[in-house]
Amino acid sequence: MKPAIPAAALAALLAAAPAPAEITRTTDDSFVSRHEVVVEATPKEVWLALISPAAWWRSEHTWSGDSKNLSLMPSAGGCFCETIPEVDEPGRFTLEGSVEHMRVVQAYPESALRMVGALGPLQSEPVTGVLTIAISKTPKGTKIVWEYNVGGPMRYEIPVISKAVDGVMGAQLEALAKPLKVVPMPKPPAAPAPAPAPAAATPAPVTSAPGAAATKPPAAPAPAVGRAPLPTPAAKPAPKIEIKPDAKPARNIPSVAETFGDVAEPPKR
Repeated sequence: MKPAIPAAALAALLAAAPAPAEITRTTDDSFVSRHEVVVEATPKEVWLALISPAAWWRSEHTWSGDSKNLSLMPSAGGCFCETIPEVDEPGRFTLEGSVEHMRVVQAYPESALRMVGALGPLQSEPVTGVLTIAISKTPKGTKIVWEYNVGGPMRYEIPVISKAVDGVMGAQLEALAKPLKVVPMPKPPAAPAPAPAPAAATPAPVTSAPGAAATKPPAAPAPAVGRAPLPTPAAKPAPKIEIKPDAKPARNIPSVAETFGDVAEPPKR
């Protein structure tokens, strides 16, 4: 039986991003979440912001509750990690801890950052998650494409966990892009309205001969005003046809009983 996400955690995940879900692919044990945005900042400015998650990653999606504890080493093998601060208070003392969210497998400055790791509740499952963040220059600004590809055996229902994770991914990209000044993109054109039904065809005018002037079909005569309608002549009764039985049956023609036996004869009452 697959575990359910706690109600409070699921509500936080689903409410993370107001944007509609962008699940581009799902199977029985995988899903792909994809979001993109265009910002006014240059690719260099986007890159410098991206590798500083402590400044923009949402604190509600950290283990410590504070994004300031995040760090990212933008090089192959580098860690996207989080420090769990020590606790030193009356009656309680703990040592410092840490969490590895993802590990960098490609760091291409101002172009792409790719990391591997299971984020959030997926960390308890034997799945592989690949986060690719691509940066490209466009005529309207710098486009950021954020794609998280998750696959492997998991105890969560795919329709539920994919929607929750997608909400978090959209929220993180929104947090990254907001200080970089998002460029409004035109909405896709609305679907055209259905064409009106064609009007009823008008009968063509009647002509007597080629080249002759068109004439209108004769109109039905209007009933005379003030006159009673003429009586309809009574139909004559059909002549009665009397069929006389033959005086003698035809010879050499077997009867029904002779041909089919007693079965064909109607039952006697």
